[in-house]
Amino acid sequence: MIRPLLTSFAATGALVGALPAHGQTDAAPAGTHRADDIVVTASVLQQRADETVTPVLTLTGDELVHRRQATLGETLAGQPGVTFDNFGGGASRPVIRGQTAPRVQVLSDSSAIQDASRVSPDHAVVTEPLLLNGIEVLRGPATLLYGGGAIGGAVNLLDSKIPTTIPRAGIEGVAEGRIGSADDERSIVGGLTAGLGNFAVRVEGVHRSSDDYRVPSSFGERHVAGSYNDTSTFTVGGAWVGERGYLGVAYTDQRSTYGLPGHAHDYEDCHPHGSSLHCGGHDHSHDHDHDHDHDHEHDAVPYVDLRSERFDIRSDYEDPLPGFERVRLRMAFTRYRHDEIEDGAIATTFRNKGNDLRFELAHKPLFGALRGTFGVQRIESVFTADGAEAYLPRSDTRNTALFALETLQAGAVRFEVAARHEWQSVATTLQRRAEHRPFSVSGAAIWETSGGYSVAVSLARSQRAPSAQELFARGVHLATNTYELGSATLGKETARSIDVTLRRTAGATHFTLGAYHQDFDGYVFADTLDRFEDFRLIRYVARDATFTGIDGEIHHAFAPGLGAALFGDYVRARLKDGLGNLPRIPAGRLGGRADARVGAFSADAEYFRVFEQGRIATFETRTPGYDMVNATLAYRLPLGERSAELYVRGSNLTNALAFNHASFIKDASPLRGRNLVVGLRALF
Repeated sequence: MIRPLLTSFAATGALVGALPAHGQTDAAPAGTHRADDIVVTASVLQQRADETVTPVLTLTGDELVHRRQATLGETLAGQPGVTFDNFGGGASRPVIRGQTAPRVQVLSDSSAIQDASRVSPDHAVVTEPLLLNGIEVLRGPATLLYGGGAIGGAVNLLDSKIPTTIPRAGIEGVAEGRIGSADDERSIVGGLTAGLGNFAVRVEGVHRSSDDYRVPSSFGERHVAGSYNDTSTFTVGGAWVGERGYLGVAYTDQRSTYGLPGHAHDYEDCHPHGSSLHCGGHDHSHDHDHDHDHDHEHDAVPYVDLRSERFDIRSDYEDPLPGFERVRLRMAFTRYRHDEIEDGAIATTFRNKGNDLRFELAHKPLFGALRGTFGVQRIESVFTADGAEAYLPRSDTRNTALFALETLQAGAVRFEVAARHEWQSVATTLQRRAEHRPFSVSGAAIWETSGGYSVAVSLARSQRAPSAQELFARGVHLATNTYELGSATLGKETARSIDVTLRRTAGATHFTLGAYHQDFDGYVFADTLDRFEDFRLIRYVARDATFTGIDGEIHHAFAPGLGAALFGDYVRARLKDGLGNLPRIPAGRLGGRADARVGAFSADAEYFRVFEQGRIATFETRTPGYDMVNATLAYRLPLGERSAELYVRGSNLTNALAFNHASFIKDASPLRGRNLVVGLRALF
C-alpha cells in the first residue's frame, strides 16, 4: 500500500513543482455567508451550495464561531435535520436525519477521519471545532461518492492546516480566548500563516479545559459526574502554492482526557444464554421490567486518555492535462489510541492504524455541457481492543472503491448521475473473514426558474457493507451498558432513496425545504433481546426498515440587517411489516430565530421546541420534550486592516432539564444547563 501512495505523491509533486508565480489571498473577517456565496469543497466540480442537486448545509463565518462547542455533534446540533448523541462533555457524534455512525461519515477536507468513534458513542470524533473554518453537511444521494459509510450523511470539516494561498501581507493569523460558565470552560486558540515566495507555513493550536458541567437542580445532582473534557491540539503544515494549485503536508497531534458518565460495574458478570441475560449467576430473563430499588456503590468515574497523530497530504491543481480541468489528491495516515482508565489503571485500550488515499480527476465540458469527475479511493484500518472490555476482535478492514459523477446542463434543467463500486474485506484474529462488494448509483435533476427558485429531485440505490463490529462483536460493553453480539452472516445493506428539495436563493425570502424517504432492505441495527435493570443484551440483526422525514428553514429579511427564520425537522423511522420502531431516533423540532445587525453590533435569538419522543423501540422509555432558548450578542472592534470581535453566547437560558433520546445514557447525562460563553477573537 505504501508504494502506490508514494508514487501518487511523487507524480503530484512533479506537477505542482512546475507551478508558476504564487497566488495571493486575504483572510477576510469572519462573517455569515449566503448559500450562493459558498463553494462546496466536498465537490471537486466547485459547485456553490445553492447549485448542488441534493441538499448541502453549510456552517461558516460568525455563525460557526458563535456555535462552536468542544465536540462536533454539539456544534452541529442546531442545524435543520442534524442532532447529536451526547455522551457527557467529551464525546458526541452528529445524527443526520435519524442516523449516525456507522452510516454518517466524518471527513477532513474529503478525507476519512479514522478514530474509534464509529465503534461507540463514548469515543470522541477526533477533530477540533475551534480550529475549523467551515463545516459542510451532505444529506441524501450527494453522499454516495463517499461510500456506504455515508449512506445516512457526510460531514466535511474545513480547516487551515495546509495553506492553499500565500498571505498578501506575508503573514496573517488568528487568536481567540473563551470562558464558559456551565462547565468553567477555559479555552485559548491561536493560528499563524507565514509566506515566503511560493512557500507557506501554518502553525496552529488549541488548549481547552472544562469541568463537569452543571444541570438544573431538578435532576437531583448539580453536575453530571464525569462530564469534564481537557483537550490540546497542535498542527504544523506547509505547502508550495502556485497560480493553478498547491501541494502541502500537515502533522496534527491531539490529546484529550474526558470522563465517561453513566459507566457502572454492576453488570460485569452478565452474560448471555441464548437470547436471555444471566447476571450474578441467576436467570434474569424475566426481570427486564424490574426497576432499581436499592443504591449501588459506584467507583470513581472512569475516563478516556486519548492521543491521535495524523499526517495529511493534499493537492489541488487546475488544468493538469489536456481535457481535464482539475486533479485532487487526498492522503492521510492516522495512528490513534485511547486508554479507558478505571481506578487508576488501564482497563481497556483501543487502537486504530488507518491509511486513506483519494484521487479525483475532473474533466472539462464535453459536447459543450457535460461535466464530471471520476476517481479511486483506498482505505485501510487495523483496529484492536485489548483489556477488560475487549468486545471486538482485532480486525483488518480494507476497502477499495471506484466512483464517478457526471452532470449535464440542458436549458433550465441540470441532470446528474453518479455511481460507486466498492470491494471490502474484513479479516479478524478469530480466523474469520467477511467480503462484500456494495454498489451504489444515483440519478438527479434540478430545475432552476426565474426569481431564484429551484426544485431538485434525487433517486438513489445505495449499499453498505457491515462493519467489523456488526459482524464480530462479542462481550460486555459497559459504556453503553450492553452485552454485544455480532452476526457474522450479515449481508449488504441496501437503501432505495428519494429526496425532494425546494429552494429560493433570491429576494427577501430565502428557503431550503427538503422531504425524503429511504426504504432499506436488511437494515443492520442493535436489536435488544433482553434487559435486566439498566443492562441490555443486544444482537446486530438485519431487518427491512424505512426512514421518512422533512427538514428545512425559511428566512425573511424585513430590512437590511434585520431578519427572522422558521426552522424544523422530523423523521419517522420504523421496521417494516409492523415490527415496531427503530431505537434512539430523535424527536421532531420546531423553532424560530431572529437576527439583527446595526453598525458594529450583531445579535440573534432563537427558540425551539423538541417534542416528546413516544415512538419508541422495545425496551426503550419515552423521552419528554423540552424548550430551548439561545441568544448571541457580538461587537466588532476595528483592528487596523483586520478586526476583532467580542461575543457572548447564551444557551439553554431558561435552564431547562433536557434529555436527549438519541443518547445511550440519556437518563445519566442530560444536556448542560444554562451556559454563557464569552469570547474575544482577533484576526491580524
